[in-house]
Amino acid sequence: METIADKSRDDELRNMDHNPVSAKTQADKDLVSSIKEKLEAVSSLKSIFRVPLKLLEVNENMYIPGTVSIGPLHHGKDGLKYMEDRKWHYLFTLLSRQPNQLESSLHECVNALSDLEKPARNFYAEELNLRSNQFIEMMLVDGCFIIELLLKYAIKGIRRGGDPIFVTPGLLNKVRCDLILLENQIPFLILQRLFQIVLVQVQHDQTLTLSELTFRFFRKQLPGDREFVNEKFSQEGYHLLDLIRQCYLPNYARVVSKKSVSQGDLESATKLKKDGIKFKRSKAKCLLKLKFSNGVLEVPPFTLHHFTEMLFSNMIALEQHQNDSQPFTSYALLMQAMVFRGEEKMYQNQEKCHLSQFIHSIQI
Repeated sequence: METIADKSRDDELRNMDHNPVSAKTQADKDLVSSIKEKLEAVSSLKSIFRVPLKLLEVNENMYIPGTVSIGPLHHGKDGLKYMEDRKWHYLFTLLSRQPNQLESSLHECVNALSDLEKPARNFYAEELNLRSNQFIEMMLVDGCFIIELLLKYAIKGIRRGGDPIFVTPGLLNKVRCDLILLENQIPFLILQRLFQIVLVQVQHDQTLTLSELTFRFFRKQLPGDREFVNEKFSQEGYHLLDLIRQCYLPNYARVVSKKSVSQGDLESATKLKKDGIKFKRSKAKCLLKLKFSNGVLEVPPFTLHHFTEMLFSNMIALEQHQNDSQPFTSYALLMQAMVFRGEEKMYQNQEKCHLSQFIHSIQI
């Protein structure tokens, strides 16, 4: 005997057979949704990459963090676990600076990062095998660690005695170097959002911006004219490395050559001296602003040390993943040509060693 339920199911099947439009409409919606997700992932700007293998094979130490991990690419590695307790300590200090606000600040941070999880993941060129809770916790701990570090560096009055980062010889510089590595980045939008939540009044109701704190932390190590770099320091970068890189990009339009230039062509610059070409120190404030006139190539000098080597190497690694101009890559090739023709005499004796090591540590 046919039941009411059986009759209803039969009616639905007959309707599907005679009216396939509804089924097709749902299938189309599912397809559109799937394609939209893929388009969003593709169209989002990837800006955090693995360093190309050809660079890693030459000098891995320039690209792999040795003290502190930031972000997912080196998260949880044994050699970096020493700093994990310090990161959690910095998180607690930052969120509890306002009395009785720890729990509310923590909830606000987690909620904000939950909203930013999808765009933050899209900054990474590779798929991340982290659950949502793991990813959000990592961004919270690493982001707050960076913010608290910047604050402690800028405002000595909030440092606590015995902080190993500030009292252990050389540790602060090691942390600073790790923060500019391409594989050791989190999106700057994460730092911006967390900073909005934990904004700290410094003195006389004046607030230091995140950009100002970042510049203060790196300024002594940044090559080139510091006033010029400070003027260009903004919050337009995708992460800390890119933020610094943007400071050095020239404002003038890119000149596109109709002929491709190979590394071999640049190495033939050894013949320039015989042709009467001279190299001269430039007074230009922009590090990448080179000038060639009347047989003289003017190059702005800069102090080259370990931090500069790592900074240049990682900016070059970043440029290998970009399709637009590659000013630091071009600059490194020029430096290579100068070294091959003995023009490293433009630099001081201590800088010669660093320049030679840097040039021979990259293979572009």
